[in-house]
Amino acid sequence: MRRVSIFGATGSVGANGVDLIRRDPQSYQVVALTGGRNIARLAQMARDLRAQIAVTAHPELLDDLRAALSGTDVHAAAGEAALIEAAHRPADWILSAIVGAAGLAPGLAALSQGSVLALANKESLVCAGALLRDTAARSGATILPVDSEHSALFQALGSDKLESVKDVTITASGGAFRDWPLERLAAATVAQASTHPNWAMGQRITIDSASMFNKAMEVIEAKEFFGLTADRIKVLVHPESIIHAMVTHHDGGTIAHLGAPDMRHAIGYALHWPERRPLPVAALDLAALGTLTFRAPDEARWPALRLAREVMAAGGAAGAVFNAAKEQALDDFIAGRIRFTDMAPRVEATLAALSAQPGFAHDPQDLPAVLHWDGLARQKAAQ
Repeated sequence: MRRVSIFGATGSVGANGVDLIRRDPQSYQVVALTGGRNIARLAQMARDLRAQIAVTAHPELLDDLRAALSGTDVHAAAGEAALIEAAHRPADWILSAIVGAAGLAPGLAALSQGSVLALANKESLVCAGALLRDTAARSGATILPVDSEHSALFQALGSDKLESVKDVTITASGGAFRDWPLERLAAATVAQASTHPNWAMGQRITIDSASMFNKAMEVIEAKEFFGLTADRIKVLVHPESIIHAMVTHHDGGTIAHLGAPDMRHAIGYALHWPERRPLPVAALDLAALGTLTFRAPDEARWPALRLAREVMAAGGAAGAVFNAAKEQALDDFIAGRIRFTDMAPRVEATLAALSAQPGFAHDPQDLPAVLHWDGLARQKAAQ
């Protein structure tokens, strides 16, 4: 019986992981489940899966969680320290699905025990790729990608050596505004940006998809995960979201990974790796699909892609600053303080303002260093 933990269980990715575990409960012992403010959902998951501990990130909700778990053997806890303690609990497989930089500390704690970390928290690699890799190397842990694009790259690469690879391509749906005239974007509302044409996701990642900040993060993540240089990572707009990634070799051959837009494939692949087992995911009917379409991304519409290349060229703390500024700009857009089209200029200005700070050019060596740059960037972006 494998011991598993899911961080961010109540979000869209975490809930899909819970669904897979729930379908085969005899094969897993659930150690920890964590969530945010949806206490009823977190408690129900913990009850159903008989978790050892359930943790909410919000200390003020601890009494609510305890009440919801009354009569069970599930221990309730709350706050950042409780999240870290839960991540240190021995587990064989840990899904990191907390959204944002908040997922970095629990992910590092999980890696320190030498577990398999199924990483859906792209912010961790963007903010602190070298730190995650070094932590995994010291403990003997394995990091597996759970983003659909990076899981697809991982599968398409297989045992091929990177020396044979000319470049890789990750696809993007284009989000809610892919067909809008550019002059309409400044007036886009939060509600309009929160509706995705293909994927069922949370609000923040759905808006990030519309702005392409999500894809910009994934480009940086591909560099950190696979050791590819920026010029070997391409983005292609593919509205159907059927091809998730492609690997092109120097001999001209291209290997593509195709699949329905269902996160349970990437999660299930990481859960069962290195084996492949049946999953509750529909197989493709290419005849029914008929046509797949592609277009080059328009960087006037999606300036985040240009910023991603600049972040990769800068290195050092640029990733941490980029992510924090992006999160602050997204907060401000959701709160109505800035327009949709103000987010990328806000991030660009923050990067420019902090690039002259001492130490910017060097990779953060530990969690406090990452948090230092994260705090500076949020403060500057908010101004």
